[in-house]
Amino acid sequence: MDVKPKAQGPKTQVYVGHYELQPIDPQTNGPQVLYDLRYHTYIHKPGLTKMYHDQVGYWLWEPATGTVMHTLAIPRGQVAMAIGQASADADGFELAASRGSLVNGIVSNPFIEHAFTTLDWRIKVAFHADGTWSYDQDTVLQILGQADPFHHTDRNTLTKIAEASPNPLALAQ
Repeated sequence: MDVKPKAQGPKTQVYVGHYELQPIDPQTNGPQVLYDLRYHTYIHKPGLTKMYHDQVGYWLWEPATGTVMHTLAIPRGQVAMAIGQASADADGFELAASRGSLVNGIVSNPFIEHAFTTLDWRIKVAFHADGTWSYDQDTVLQILGQADPFHHTDRNTLTKIAEASPNPLALAQ
């Protein structure tokens, strides 16, 4: 379910999301070790083939600190990194990014920055006993000409349809 800004007011619509996750080898930054999933998500409206939204990035987890990071890039000229905490046995977590932050920030192309300034982005992820997982996200936008910020929200529940391909290190072992 997507609630997005329109000139005549908020519009709520249903969408179909496809989310492909692939593990990659652990990444190191000196003593820091990150376990990663590379992802591509694309979204379309039910019954239509035209892509409504496309996004790529990484889900990263650092066991030593319990830090979870989510990076994203969208082809409208925006990138972001949200950060939060989760233990290895967590059944959910929340991540946040804010405009202007150097460690969990949001960067936009000049048009988006001018007309649809992204102030804040939060995503809550939950893992369910039936093997599904869901997210609920809120992107706070300051839209040109509107006094109050707009909460662009999205939520979805995803079901695994195939096993992941092992990362190259796992294949070698």
